[in-house]
Amino acid sequence: MTEPRIPTIDLRPWLDGGPDERARLARTVDEALRTAGFLLVTGHGVDPALRTRIRTAARTFFTLPAEVKEKYAARVAGRGWLGLGAEANGYSEGTETPPDLKESLTFATREPFEDPEVNAEWYAPNVWPTEVPGLRAPCEEYLTRMAELESHLLSLLGGALGLEPDFFIRHMDHPTYGFNINWYPGREIVGETAPGQFRIGPHTDFGTVTILDRQDGRGGLQVHTDDDGWQDAPYDPAAFTINIGDLMARWTGDRWRSGRHRVLPPPADAPAEELMSLVYFGECTPGTLVESVPAPVGQVAYEPVDSHVYLREKLDSITVGRATAG
Repeated sequence: MTEPRIPTIDLRPWLDGGPDERARLARTVDEALRTAGFLLVTGHGVDPALRTRIRTAARTFFTLPAEVKEKYAARVAGRGWLGLGAEANGYSEGTETPPDLKESLTFATREPFEDPEVNAEWYAPNVWPTEVPGLRAPCEEYLTRMAELESHLLSLLGGALGLEPDFFIRHMDHPTYGFNINWYPGREIVGETAPGQFRIGPHTDFGTVTILDRQDGRGGLQVHTDDDGWQDAPYDPAAFTINIGDLMARWTGDRWRSGRHRVLPPPADAPAEELMSLVYFGECTPGTLVESVPAPVGQVAYEPVDSHVYLREKLDSITVGRATAG
C-alpha cells in the first residue's frame, strides 16, 4: 500500500523564519489540510526521552492485574483508566463496530473553572495511580509542552487561512483538553478479534487540533482520503502526527478536512505486537461559539455551535461502558 500524501513540515521556519519562509509553510499546511487533514511536524523541540519515560511508567500500570486497575476505572472523557471495550469510536460517525481493542489512561484540564456549572461537567482532579509514582511528573511536563506546541500550531493555522495569528488562540485562554495514553496490547490480552473490530474504529476527532506521538507497527494508524481510501499513515519517529478535528473543520467551513482515521487490530502475522500512543486532544474554552469562516476562505456555512455542547454529544456517542482487562 502506498502512503497518503501527508507532508512533513519543520515548525522552526514558522517560529524563527522570515515572511517568505512563513508564507511557503502556510501554503503547504493549507494544501495538506484540504486533502487529508493530517501533517507530520518536526522542529517541535519536545524531548523524545520525555515520551519514553511516560511510556515506561504507563506500561507498568497497564500490566498490573485487572482488579488493581479497576480502582481507577473512569467514564469516557473522565480521569482514570478505561478498560478494554469501554469505547467504540466508530459510532461517532455512524459506523457500527465492536468495542475498541485498547486500554487508556485519560487525563484532562489541570486548572478548575470559575463557573460552577462548567466546573461540574468539565473539571475534576486528575487521578494518578499510586502504584506508578513515576508517571505524574513526566505527564505534567509533557502537558505543559503540548500546550505550548498547540499554541504554535494554532498560530500557524491562522496564518494558513490568511487570518490574524490569534484568530484561534484567543478562544483558548482556559481550554479544556484531553490527554490519553492508549495501550494497544497483543492478541494474548485481547483475544481473537471480531469481524470489523479495531484497536480504534474509524472516526474523526472531535475538537480542534490533535497532537499524536505514535509508534510504528503492522497494526497501526491508517488514514482515509477520497483519492486513496485507507492507507498506512507515514511514520517519522522524530515527528508528531497532527490532525484537525470536527470543530476546526466546521470553523473553516470545510475548507479543511477533519482527518478520518483508524488503528488496525493486532495483525495475524504479528499477534504479540504491542503499541502505545500519547494523544493530546486540543479543545476550546467552554462556551466558545464556533462559527464558520465566511467565503472565500470557508466553503460551507454551518450553523454556529457551542463548542462543548458539541463535544459532549460526540463523547457520549462513543461510550460503550466500563470493561476490565482480562
